Amino acid sequence: MLVWMLRKVMADRGIWSGAALARLLKEKAGYEISAPSISALLNGQPKQMKADTLDALCTALECTPNDLWVHTPPSRKEET
Repeated sequence: MLVWMLRKVMADRGIWSGAALARLLKEKAGYEISAPSISALLNGQPKQMKADTLDALCTALECTPNDLWVHTPPSRKEET
């Protein structure tokens, strides 16, 4: 299972609002994103994401995709 960690990555960097994230994306990555798109990224796990958006997030937040997504393998029941 993939877990979306955007809010944690933002908090680790002292970014507390979608507006602040949007400004950072524009300033550091030259990437503009709509308010509804920012809200969707902050309020739920994305089902899909453009490579450009992921690249801009990583550039602006100085992180890697591995910081934004954490993979947790499903637990397997031992067979008896």
